Amino acid sequence: MFEGSCVALVTPFSKGRVDEKKLRDLVEFHIAEGTQAIVPCGTTGESATLSHREHGRVIEVVVRAARKRIQVIAGTGSNSTREAVEMTRHAKSVGADACLLITPYYNKPTQTGLVHHFRTVARSVSVPIVLYNVPSRTGVNMLPATVIELARSEKNIVGIKEASGNLDQSSEIRKALPKDFSLYSGDDSLTLPILSLGGQGVISVVANIIPRDVAEMCDAWRSGDTDRARELHLKMFPLFKAVFIETNPIPVKTAMGRMRLCSSELRLPLVAMSAENRKKLESALRNYGVLK
Repeated sequence: MFEGSCVALVTPFSKGRVDEKKLRDLVEFHIAEGTQAIVPCGTTGESATLSHREHGRVIEVVVRAARKRIQVIAGTGSNSTREAVEMTRHAKSVGADACLLITPYYNKPTQTGLVHHFRTVARSVSVPIVLYNVPSRTGVNMLPATVIELARSEKNIVGIKEASGNLDQSSEIRKALPKDFSLYSGDDSLTLPILSLGGQGVISVVANIIPRDVAEMCDAWRSGDTDRARELHLKMFPLFKAVFIETNPIPVKTAMGRMRLCSSELRLPLVAMSAENRKKLESALRNYGVLK
């Protein structure tokens, strides 16, 4: 699996439709800026409001645009195990390098239910699988013991995006599992701490707008330049906070619109930022130097 910065890619829209040309442009942008991998159809990609056809098409467009120059880790999770299997099979069939699967949301399975869910997907599709734990979104926290059980029993469960905000969980996972099980930060502001615990990188929201700096921070840490990694973390920290001032991906898409990377168009029930928060975001972008 990748080491370093993986972007949780936004899905660009134009007049209600997926903007495939802009999607391809964003892939080229990230390759040029040094991003190590791309996740289409994750939370930041508004996967919850994509139709099944759109979901599959976005993954296909990104894979074809990448042309094996950058890893593509397709978001294929669902609260329906059967649906997760189907989407994961599709991602593999179009050439995704791996799949990112969120814990089932809304139906709040037990830890045993989580084991059976991920085991079923892993045994149904021969593709590397990265687990995704984000209890603030799903209503269920996948405990370290569950992650450890799955990693030890299923060879193609190869990593986790840890977005619980609880560094103790990351510590338990890292202590129990060998380094070939990849630990990724799911919170931009916790990337450096997770790298210090032996994490391999981040699946990042802020990398949509400052990909080179996120990649450089990860590279600096891996090369042993801890001072440079810390310097970059502290430089980016105000942006880490600004892109979560409202529900993700509202702020980051707003920023991308202002930076002319893609349209800021969202899908309901997400709506445009409040005027007050937009001013705060734009101030952070100006202070960082990416907006005049």
